[in-house]
Amino acid sequence: MATEPRPFRLVVFGASGFTGQFVTEEVAREQLASGLSWAVAGRSREKLQQVLERAALKLGRPSLSSEVGIILCDITNPASLDEMAKQTTLVLNCVGPYRFYGEPVVKACIENNTSCIDICGEPQFLELMHLKYHEKAAEKGVYIIGSSGFDSIPADLGVIYTRNKMNGTLTAVESFLTIHSGPEGLCIHDGTWKSAVYGFGDKGSLRKLRSAASLKSIPLVGTKLKKRWPISYCRELSSYSIPFLGSDMSVVKRTQRYLYENLEESPVQYAAYVTVGGISSVFKLMFAGLFFLFFVKFGIGRQLLIKFPWIFSFGYFSKQGPTQKQMDGSSFTMTFFGQGYSQGLSTEKNKPNIKICTQVKGPEAGYVATPIAMVQAAMTLLNDASDLPKGL
Repeated sequence: MATEPRPFRLVVFGASGFTGQFVTEEVAREQLASGLSWAVAGRSREKLQQVLERAALKLGRPSLSSEVGIILCDITNPASLDEMAKQTTLVLNCVGPYRFYGEPVVKACIENNTSCIDICGEPQFLELMHLKYHEKAAEKGVYIIGSSGFDSIPADLGVIYTRNKMNGTLTAVESFLTIHSGPEGLCIHDGTWKSAVYGFGDKGSLRKLRSAASLKSIPLVGTKLKKRWPISYCRELSSYSIPFLGSDMSVVKRTQRYLYENLEESPVQYAAYVTVGGISSVFKLMFAGLFFLFFVKFGIGRQLLIKFPWIFSFGYFSKQGPTQKQMDGSSFTMTFFGQGYSQGLSTEKNKPNIKICTQVKGPEAGYVATPIAMVQAAMTLLNDASDLPKGL
């Protein structure tokens, strides 16, 4: 990473966006503890100033606006991205969908010896950036770290935590995400919806990308983890579940590959699911899913999905995003069911003989837990770089 003095240790790019404003607030909280020098960046000075003023009011810190730098830059202007990257050690990129807007930031950061963290849940973008820029980033000594929010820190660290707690060899894990909503209900900003629409509309590209990467398979240890039906019942949680279609499986698999290839640790199989409640929720979900899968195949269908997220998602996604009351009343639980082998028992011809269950719990996932995770990932990178693995 950059060794020459720079005005800021980190910059929040896209601070005036829906998620960016919450990341800005979280960095401001961290600043109190660490004395961090930082800035916000985006296209409009007025909007950036408004975000800082809102954060100052919320945190009871009238002087905040005068303590934080403002950088004007535009995703369509590479020179402005270069100027932003030159002024900081680390960029927190909150501008999505990343498939459209992420690569110019990655490119600018690498070229200017600056590290970058994002909160992407789009496997295609994550894997493409690794394929295109891994060697150059490693050569420059900078870190380009994706999925440092709710997708996918709870999943990745949850699997590692479960492995560390098992008295034996953990060989497979299934995780079940449960979202809890309060009396005000649940709502998600449509930025996540857009990413899903574009991702499903371009699934073929991800398959081609993975084929082009030609990665060696990591060994299967123990009994193969059985794949569940698209809709299955989890007895332990008394709830139906569906596959979780975010980046968790992609991220966890990459971590397991790294641990196996570089640290010779036994790889863990992983599958991710999300609980959907009772049978009435299943029918509602099936109805919405059929609509989604039909419309996402066609250009005009994708336009309709993006224009009317509230209608096609039965109210779960909106252009306004959740209210503060909705966020205050929401939380998440990720339950990890692991299986493996007791110490000394061979994994080759025997069946798993021990099980383990762990949980990760947190506040509202998208705009409370995600900023916390992203900012703590940033502080780890800034303060503990000497302890981090090189050339991931």
